[in-house]
Order: sequence, then C-alpha cells, then structure tokens
Amino acid sequence: MSTSIKTAISIQQDLFDTINQLAQELHISRSKLFVMAMEDFIEKNKNRKLLAQINAAHGNDTPDAEEAQVQQQMKQKQLKNLETEAW
Repeated sequence: MSTSIKTAISIQQDLFDTINQLAQELHISRSKLFVMAMEDFIEKNKNRKLLAQINAAHGNDTPDAEEAQVQQQMKQKQLKNLETEAW
C-alpha cells in the first residue's frame, strides 16, 4: 500500500458542490471520488496515447486495389444487413 499525501486544489464553487453531491450519492469521501476520477483519467489518457501510437504505426497502410474492393463489398453487405434487420 502506498502512502497517502494531502494536497490542496482550487476549484469553482459549482464544481465543488457537484463533487460533494456525487460523493454523498456514492457514499464515498470526496478524496476517494477524486482518486477514482484521476485513476480513470490517467487510464483513459494511457489508452489515448496507445491508440495514437497504433494509428501512427498503421497510418501509412493504404489498401491495395483488391483489399479496397473487398472492404467496399463488406461495407455494402453490412449496410444491406442493417437495412433488412428489424429493430
């Protein structure tokens, strides 16, 4: 278990009120809510960076004519399936 460190932050009153309300609804402390929010933000940021790296690595992958034709056929088939499916 890591050591907890106290910190002070400045936020707008309306955001503070919303945080307090949410913490009460979830039956957790404000501190726990901030920790959860930051953990989620950090994870999403890691995923965004990873996706950017993947896209950069594959950004130069342009399909050849045959692959482009197959992709177009697949799109048309999916559109047809969506049009015929009952919601």
